[in-house]
Order: sequence, then structure tokens, then C-alpha cells
Amino acid sequence: MATPTTITTLAALREAEAACTRCPLFRKATQVVPGEGKTKARLMLVGEQPGNDEDLTGRPFVGPAGRVLDRALEEAGIDRAEAFVTNAVKHFKFEPRGKRRLHQRPDAYEIERCRWWLDLEREIVKPALVVALGATAARSLFGRTVTVSGLRGEVRTLADGGRVLVTIHPSFLLRIEDERAKAAEFGRLVEDLKVGARFLKRAA
Repeated sequence: MATPTTITTLAALREAEAACTRCPLFRKATQVVPGEGKTKARLMLVGEQPGNDEDLTGRPFVGPAGRVLDRALEEAGIDRAEAFVTNAVKHFKFEPRGKRRLHQRPDAYEIERCRWWLDLEREIVKPALVVALGATAARSLFGRTVTVSGLRGEVRTLADGGRVLVTIHPSFLLRIEDERAKAAEFGRLVEDLKVGARFLKRAA
């Protein structure tokens, strides 16, 4: 296993992640899903874990939740191509159900074991702001259990000095059946992202 001192580039990080056995999730997943984006992106977006589409393609946020995120970023005036997009956990955790693979939330052990990789991503990319998409991402960044509602929409400072903005995971919107409620929640997500965009503009 590579050590932090030997991993100084995203290419080296991806290679090390592909060989990761720090928790059991690697055994069932198709492949690791590393973060992707600009090496020195000022914005880092952190989700929970890869979904089925991400597991099959090896790329983060390319499935239904990714399309919601793309639309929210566009409405917030943020260019995804200028960001670094990743997940708190790099392998897909799922429960087989016939031919389908149903998402399972990572547990505390899996989040902590994978935090090593997220910390390395932050060290290499050095973003001015990290957006935590959902409670799992927030837990990984803060190193403890936190609630999205308690932190949402404000830029906070981590113990290591990093700046983080907490909001919902886009997949939450996919589970809302009422269209009016879904539209309202999507609007809140966009407003949260606009807070981040304004922060980055001031910090430029």
C-alpha cells in the first residue's frame, strides 16, 4: 500500500486507489471510482459513494443523481468542468436484488477507512472550497457524525483550516414524488451552491 508521502499527483492517487483493500467493499464492486477534474480546481464536490452507473463506468456522478447535480450547478452559475468531483467512499456498496444492485449506505467503518483517499485528494487539489453533498460526505470531512440540516448553506471551517459548505445529496431529489416539493428542494440546492459560488468569487 502506498503511503501519503509517496502520493503527490492525481495519477499516482488513482493507481493507489485501484489497489485499495482498506475495507471489504472492493471485493464486490466492479472497479474503484476515483475523483476527476482539474488538478488545482478551486471547488471540490464530494458525494457519498459511486452508484451503479458510476461503478460500471469508473466515473463519478454520471448517473441520475449526476444529471440532477449538473442541472443544479448550471443554474448556480458553476462550471462542472472547472471543479473536482469525487466521493467520500470510492467503491459501490450494494445489495443484489435479482438483476438489480440496490444502493446501501456506507457505514462508519467504511467511511473512516476511505477518508484516507479523500484527505489525499484535498491535499493534492487544494480547493478553496469543498461542497459536501449529503451526510456521508459531511461526516467524512468533519470526522464525526453531523446533520445536513444543522450545517446547511453556510461556509464552515474544518479543523485543518479547509472551508466546507454542506448541502443535500442530489439523489435525495430523486426520492421525492411530489413535483412541487421536488422543485422547492431543487431550488434550495441551487441556492446552497450559489452561496459557494459567491464565496469563491470573494476568495479569488
